[in-house]
Amino acid sequence: MNERVKKLREQSLSSVPCITIERARIVTEAYKKYEGKVSVPVLRALTFKYLMENKTICINEDELIVGERGTKPQATPTYPELCCHTVEDLEVMNDRKKISFKVSDEVKKVERLEIMTFWQNRSMRDLIFNQMSDKWKACYNAGIFTEFMEQRAPGHTVADDKIYKKGFLGFKDDINEKLKELDYINDIDAYEKQEQLKAMSICCDALIIFAKRHAVLANELAGKESNERRKRELEEITKICDYVPANPPRTFREALQMYWFVHLGVITELNTWDSFCPGKLDQHLYPFYKKDIEQGTLTSEAAKELLECFWIKFNNQPAPPKVGITLEESGTYTDFCNINIGGIKPDGSDGVNEVSYLLLEIIKEMRLLQPSTNVQISRKNPDEFIIKACEVIREGMGFPSVFNTDAVVKELIRQGKSIQDARCGGTSGCVEVGCFGREAYILTGYFNLVKVLEITLNNGLDIGTGRLIGLETGKIDEFSTLDELLEAFEKQVKYFIDIKIRGNNMIEKLYAKYMPAPFMSIIIDDCISKGKDYNAGGARYNSRYIQGVGIGTITDSLSAIKYHVFDNKTIKMSDLMTALKQDFVGDEKLRQILLNKTPKYGNDNDYADDLMKKVFDIFYNAVDGRNTINGGTYRIEMLPTTCHVYFGSVIGATPDGRKAKVPLSEGISPVQGADKNGPTAVIKSASKMDQLRTGGALLNQKFTPQILRGQKGLSRMKDLIRVYFKLDGHHLQFNVIDAETLRDAQKCPDKYKNLIVRVAGYSDYFNNLNKALQDEIITRTEHKEF
Repeated sequence: MNERVKKLREQSLSSVPCITIERARIVTEAYKKYEGKVSVPVLRALTFKYLMENKTICINEDELIVGERGTKPQATPTYPELCCHTVEDLEVMNDRKKISFKVSDEVKKVERLEIMTFWQNRSMRDLIFNQMSDKWKACYNAGIFTEFMEQRAPGHTVADDKIYKKGFLGFKDDINEKLKELDYINDIDAYEKQEQLKAMSICCDALIIFAKRHAVLANELAGKESNERRKRELEEITKICDYVPANPPRTFREALQMYWFVHLGVITELNTWDSFCPGKLDQHLYPFYKKDIEQGTLTSEAAKELLECFWIKFNNQPAPPKVGITLEESGTYTDFCNINIGGIKPDGSDGVNEVSYLLLEIIKEMRLLQPSTNVQISRKNPDEFIIKACEVIREGMGFPSVFNTDAVVKELIRQGKSIQDARCGGTSGCVEVGCFGREAYILTGYFNLVKVLEITLNNGLDIGTGRLIGLETGKIDEFSTLDELLEAFEKQVKYFIDIKIRGNNMIEKLYAKYMPAPFMSIIIDDCISKGKDYNAGGARYNSRYIQGVGIGTITDSLSAIKYHVFDNKTIKMSDLMTALKQDFVGDEKLRQILLNKTPKYGNDNDYADDLMKKVFDIFYNAVDGRNTINGGTYRIEMLPTTCHVYFGSVIGATPDGRKAKVPLSEGISPVQGADKNGPTAVIKSASKMDQLRTGGALLNQKFTPQILRGQKGLSRMKDLIRVYFKLDGHHLQFNVIDAETLRDAQKCPDKYKNLIVRVAGYSDYFNNLNKALQDEIITRTEHKEF
């Protein structure tokens, strides 16, 4: 990287994450000014416009792509209309050892005197918890499931290429045409559509105003600049910000700036789960790259510099901090913005191009946590592309993760998408699929499969709280077969999923009514044509995901019960239950039998793997295809982010030999250390799950660096990926590091300040992880040979 990029990168890495109260103050002022005088959609649009007119404009020294979410790099706003922090929350953020945010006394003062007094008991989090049933709260508190929308807005979505083809003046023209078409006599929803469309129009103006404010500042800075090179750069920034996003970009650099203004618009309007994503960035940028290269106005070196400056902008935006259980399950600065590289074009042909390889170079060189990146691998893509991606993976950062494009397209078509829209889709966040620019695919929370088994074994009782929160499906010592246990488990799963979905539907209604997203609605088909907000079901497709957690742990637990209690009768159920209640104290011999003398998932053993398939089917049948209150459909995913650590902490000992409070298995990966037959056995076991019926399934693998050395090592990794994807596997990601290094990093963190590891659907600095998560990564099976 050149000196400019080095300087900007160092600024991003050395800046201390802090809380800025500016957004909260501006939003509060806007609500005091407009609330009750206009409709809710227009209120949200005027609030967005007020933000765009008044938030601090930041142009950092020497940067080429401009704009920050906060007042400066690493300054993080809060979103009191969603979740109003207390002063105590701010003190915890400031004082905690990991993932801390500096909070000034002035911020605390404003929070106490201005923000809390207005927003407490009226934020979305307050509304949600006030509406939830006692059953829902009991399940939530027991760790049966989590709820994303208690602190973050819906909005897990991705850009397609429309923002590069149409400026916001063009979007405004489309909105005005729809306003003219409204039929106030025959359409009972005409007024609601009018207000939504008016709100979108206001938001078009707002983003243009925001950009032009950058142009004004850049022009002022240019007038004061003595360095001729920087003066010319600032003059160019002035021209670009004056042109985009009002108009469609004409050049490679304008396209990058166009996206970045849109990105800031989405994450400033609301704190979306997850952060807005660029989608198929290489395919979107390639026409601009090709044209500029051919015209001689751009070189590959200049394009690389612009992309590296673009990369740094993502890293300047730490995820806004949360509170409560959500903080426990996901403590990271990463905002889960994920860039797709490779894959296929809308016509189904190979989508890899020169920009694809350029992006892989940048990942390797920049070594930043954000943005997250993945490679989309289709049978249409050349092996050369996979090898190049494997070279980057071998660096040991966990980037990029690897996805099966052909499986992703099949998953989307199964969900009812057109083949054209499916090919224009991909993955984002951790592993989840959606049609880019056309779909609201929203994660609603994690579901603790292992906790449900524990409650089933205890006839509906939560041993953690001592409360009867499940169904009384029968005493475990009265079951004579595993099928009877699975039947009881299935009833419990359906019962808890019903509670979860009932709560989700209420939350979805609350967001549609009180917290529309008119800006994001502009850029997602078909919100404009329907005159309907993104949060009210306006997108062409609407999916709601519930994520299953602990498939490896529950499989091995059922395998232990089947093998030892029912099939071989070497252990009595009563003795097993006593051992579990005592956390194996005094029963270490029994624990070792369960750990070492039981068929385990991840070893290509049908005895265990068939049980995994049964649990998967039970979960799938309880969720898939159910309707949401705003016209969407529920689907399942199999991923935990870091929730397998939290979920493990609320569960006692389990029949697989796991001790109480220990993390569960991660993603669809085997229990940590349970897979003994190498990586090919793991992928064969995992592929027995019908992953095409999911919206994403996360599989982690850990390799020692030695076995990936040289071209032979890269070729082996490429072959492993190709084979797994032929088996319809959805996703693979890799840690390339040995456990000894990780243990040393625990003992001597100062020696490993820059050590990056793959956690779940994202990478993070090892030093940023809590000990439980560090230990979980260390105990993952370390493959030393193929």
